[in-house]
Amino acid sequence: MGACRWSMKRGIWKVTTSVVILAAGKGVRMRSQLPKVVHRVAGKAMIEHVNDAARAAALDKVVIVVGHGRGLVEELFSHGEVDFAVQEDQLGTGHALMQAMAKVQGDDTIIVLAGDTPLLQPATVRALLNHHQQSQAVVTVISTEIDDPYGYGRIIRNQDGSFRDIVEEKDAREEERQVIEINSGMYAMQVEEVSSVLDKLGTDNQQGEYYVTEALRILNDQGQKIEILQMDVQEDIYGINDRVQLAQAEAILRRRKNVALMENGVTIMDPNSTFIDCNVEISPDTIIHPGSIIEGRTSIGADCQIGPAAHITSSIIGQRVIIEHSRLKEAEVGDDCTIGPYAYLRPGAVLHAKVKVGDFVEIKKSTLGEGSKAPHLSYIGDSQIGKGVNIGAGTITCNYDGQNKWETILEDGVFIGSNTNLVAPIKVGANSITGAGSTITRDVPADTLAVERAQQKNLKKR
Repeated sequence: MGACRWSMKRGIWKVTTSVVILAAGKGVRMRSQLPKVVHRVAGKAMIEHVNDAARAAALDKVVIVVGHGRGLVEELFSHGEVDFAVQEDQLGTGHALMQAMAKVQGDDTIIVLAGDTPLLQPATVRALLNHHQQSQAVVTVISTEIDDPYGYGRIIRNQDGSFRDIVEEKDAREEERQVIEINSGMYAMQVEEVSSVLDKLGTDNQQGEYYVTEALRILNDQGQKIEILQMDVQEDIYGINDRVQLAQAEAILRRRKNVALMENGVTIMDPNSTFIDCNVEISPDTIIHPGSIIEGRTSIGADCQIGPAAHITSSIIGQRVIIEHSRLKEAEVGDDCTIGPYAYLRPGAVLHAKVKVGDFVEIKKSTLGEGSKAPHLSYIGDSQIGKGVNIGAGTITCNYDGQNKWETILEDGVFIGSNTNLVAPIKVGANSITGAGSTITRDVPADTLAVERAQQKNLKKR
């Protein structure tokens, strides 16, 4: 018995420790068709946050117990970094653990976590495992004290402070409900010993379910060592049951993200009005102005000015970029670009260095070469724009004929006059000019002035 069964792997003696994440429940109080654990918090599904914490704690493998809506959970991990166990009928935490045991047989220790605790941090997982190994316990449970313990299982101790029982809220007597030390639902367990008692679990409780906590009671009665690790981790163990709690967790994760960025040299002028997802990367000396939303896998370089009211999703932003009151989605922006106010960069927009995209300009699936400008009121779609091109106000690439999309090519040094319609497919050669108000329907050779206008008529007023 004990926490350390040593095995030889690749010539190194180590303990094999896996993580089991319980994520089979529906989450009725979410009032959603989605399984609870796929609801997103600060840019990632709850279950992804828990998996990330486990991975960061350097554990050997992750097993997720799935049930309701399991396809959606499995889709999140389609790249294969986790294994799955299926709980067809959701009959409690003990029953969920039973389904996972076949996946961890041969392992020494498992860490059991709940899939609806997105605030969990790697340090808490490491502390649990370290204490478990040092204490040589069969099971270690994290506990914490909270002022309002309603809904949580209570930790019941013997007079000497040792473990006696964990009693769920609905099964507790009145004096047990007064206990403020609660069960986190996070455990370190020795696989062999816990497996030996899971078939002894019963459903004689108010929920009519198999409880993990009953396994602890059975092992304790057998004289096995059950350890309690009390920690100040009220945030880490916070379970999400409804949309209100989801919003509260969102606020905590975003606060953590903002603090981490500021500690790394990013200026966030008003953290309370700035919303940055967990996967976003921002380099030092960038300033984020109020009202900005930065989502997905966005990367922002150093010395940028972002906002106010910039909304950026899964985009790559270079250094010394200015983005004001603009929307970017799956775009790439080179160094020293200026964007906005009120610009819209859609998926596939690529700006090379020193590009200016001004007010009310929309760019979709187009590349703008170094130093090119679209200062005002233009639509650029399915286009290849060379270096040093100037696109006058009101220019439109007419890229769609009702059935197909066509490409516009503007070579280096082109000057497009204001209010030009470029009817694709079309190519304007290097250093050419289009006259303001022209509708260009044929290719323009290099070094050419292209003008298409009806003859002006001045008629006398009657």
